[in-house]
Amino acid sequence: MYEVTVSRVFAAAHAIHLYDGSLEPLHGHNWTVDVTVEADQLDDIQVVMDFHQLQQSLDTLIEILDNNNLNQIPPFGPAGQPKTTLNPTAESVAWWFADQLSPALPKNARLQVVKVGEAPDCTAAYRPN
Repeated sequence: MYEVTVSRVFAAAHAIHLYDGSLEPLHGHNWTVDVTVEADQLDDIQVVMDFHQLQQSLDTLIEILDNNNLNQIPPFGPAGQPKTTLNPTAESVAWWFADQLSPALPKNARLQVVKVGEAPDCTAAYRPN
């Protein structure tokens, strides 16, 4: 098994819908994103995939979120409608990156994991089945 990982950082605010239905205060993070792609076999040039292609795909998604309020960006927004949108948790953000990145991967590669961190000691991961 082979794998490659790319990492990025972006700034964004969010407010989580809490268990009691309330919305926590809006606050910001410098979010980290680590995307790992794996393959059983290397491709014709002996790579899992081109690092630059994976970085470019991730950068395109980060442009949507960077310096914005996640509660106002689909599928996390608009704020105040928790039953129709995803709660902008680190777990949901990790899932969103995975959902958006997977279709663009080369045929020999598959997404292994997306890790999203809100702070150095607070990281969530999404692993597709």
